Amino acid sequence: MTVTLATFMEVLDSSIANVALPHIAGGLGATQDEATWVLTAYLVANAVILPAGAYMTTFIGRKKFYMICVMLFGISSAMCGLAPSLPLLVFFRILQGMGGGGLAPSEQAILADTFPPEKRGQAFAMYGLAVVVAPAIGPTLGGWITDNYDWRWIFFLNVPICLLSLFLTSRIVEDPPWVEDQVKQAQKGGIRLDFLGFALLGLTFGSLEFILDKGQEDDWFASKIITFFIVTMVVAFFTMIWWELRMLRKGDRPIVNLTLFKRRNFAISFILMFVLGFSLYGTTILIPQFVQTLLGYTAELAGMVLSPAGFMMMAMMPVVGFLSSKVDPRKLIGYGFLMLTLALITMHTMDLQISYGRLAFLRIFQSSGLAFLFIPINTIAYIGVKQSESNDVSGLTNLARNVGGSCGTAFVATMLTRLTAAHESHMIRNLTPGNPAYVDQIKQLKGVFGGHGGGNPMVGQGVHTAQAYMYNQLHRQAGMLAYLDIIQYMAIFCACMLPLLFFIPRPPKNASASAGH
Repeated sequence: MTVTLATFMEVLDSSIANVALPHIAGGLGATQDEATWVLTAYLVANAVILPAGAYMTTFIGRKKFYMICVMLFGISSAMCGLAPSLPLLVFFRILQGMGGGGLAPSEQAILADTFPPEKRGQAFAMYGLAVVVAPAIGPTLGGWITDNYDWRWIFFLNVPICLLSLFLTSRIVEDPPWVEDQVKQAQKGGIRLDFLGFALLGLTFGSLEFILDKGQEDDWFASKIITFFIVTMVVAFFTMIWWELRMLRKGDRPIVNLTLFKRRNFAISFILMFVLGFSLYGTTILIPQFVQTLLGYTAELAGMVLSPAGFMMMAMMPVVGFLSSKVDPRKLIGYGFLMLTLALITMHTMDLQISYGRLAFLRIFQSSGLAFLFIPINTIAYIGVKQSESNDVSGLTNLARNVGGSCGTAFVATMLTRLTAAHESHMIRNLTPGNPAYVDQIKQLKGVFGGHGGGNPMVGQGVHTAQAYMYNQLHRQAGMLAYLDIIQYMAIFCACMLPLLFFIPRPPKNASASAGH
């Protein structure tokens, strides 16, 4: 519960500010586009620190590093709430992202080292509950706070939780002996700081997050800034791999432990966690956007579509935690991806007349699959891992989930814009005076809007209103088709994960997270 508190708060903060952006822009005298930096700054800082968190614990200890991150997150949250201008808010969001990015790797490693193998599934169930439920309720909670109070309370909300987390951590959490030995060795000069590795890491994942967040807005390669950051990311990424492998050959401690990818079970779990993030965050963006833009739901009601799924996950997580110590994790992952694929196929039946109940059911159906993924994927990632590598595993699996989430969000935004335009251009060819069905429809609509115009239905009063109505309906239908296309692509993407399970080595009997310890 102690480490899950901070997890819930940090993951919640990655989505809670989304619905408050117009209020933040208005309150600080900025445009909507400028206000999106509030989200981008947090994600970029988060992505840079995630894989580096394990490295930092080598020098100061896991408990101390964790408490510094919680403290930084709490102080920067308070400063975000007090920020008088947008540049200062963005700066404090960077600090908040740095604090939040260091939390997740430490938390998972703490759980892996604290609980015996037979109880780790239940421990990861509690942790996973925070990871999957927080993005679902974030927009709803953010909308409610913004509508009823003030957007600044979105950030002030974190302060008491941080204080409680610091108090509990200081009393309950302890570093295992091997972590203390590692810190002593580093302090004696046995481990050198990898400054170049950290700089390359920051360039790679900072650039990647910037590209994913701003790519669609700036039209990808049509923008010189996006092109510059893509080149920077590619060069920094390959240079980082070369440098980290060089560090390993010299016997130094690299900032990213690439040797983990030699283990087939870790490499595949990394891919699976990426797809989990892609599906979770992609659909969490997709559904509220669909109901708000095409069905006319309010922000709060759109959040209510997601809320029942959160309760479904709360009910399923303990069950999956129990099953993870009894059932082969590959079977649980297979079931999860199968259910997720079937849920997305069922979502492909949506239309513009869909009811709230049906939407909530579809999201619950999808959540029943997502609940079976987080814990077993973590279980497989930790099998055979040394104690000294558990922080590295935590950092990289969390990075996979976060980058997957950013890719899912960028995929939805890009494909929605482009597919809507493609369907619209294809359908609008039929709206011509040479199409008898179109002319007949205009004639009927003229009567509805009180128009008249003699024998020619395409002239006279009410024609422009009828044409505007027809175009609005065409735009909604094109949008609906675009959403269905995206759901179809995501279903195929998830189905492609099922064959990967056959390449995962059979886990040891009663394997659990960090069973390799």
